[in-house]
Amino acid sequence: MSNMTELDSLRVDKYLWFARFFKTRSFATKHAKGGRIRCNGNKIKKSSDTIKVGDILTFAQGNQIRVIRVLDLGTRRGTANEAQSLYEDITQKEDADENNSDKLLAKL
Repeated sequence: MSNMTELDSLRVDKYLWFARFFKTRSFATKHAKGGRIRCNGNKIKKSSDTIKVGDILTFAQGNQIRVIRVLDLGTRRGTANEAQSLYEDITQKEDADENNSDKLLAKL
């Protein structure tokens, strides 16, 4: 039996919806069930898998890979400002900038 309370963890699909990474919770659920999200390097297999403060989530969003650190779990899907306070974006910007630079140079 786990010592975690409901306040210590949150379903990954609910968190990604609260943090406004996905427009609907059902889309976040499909993403999680598809094995397209990693938590601390481990593949999430179910949308009901839980995350906690301090976890690192990696997932695709649009054409980029997002890497975020969970700062707060939240209690609702609030405004965009509230959502941004739930995580720290630690996506490596240099790699994306280098790839874009390479593409631009290839066009010259």
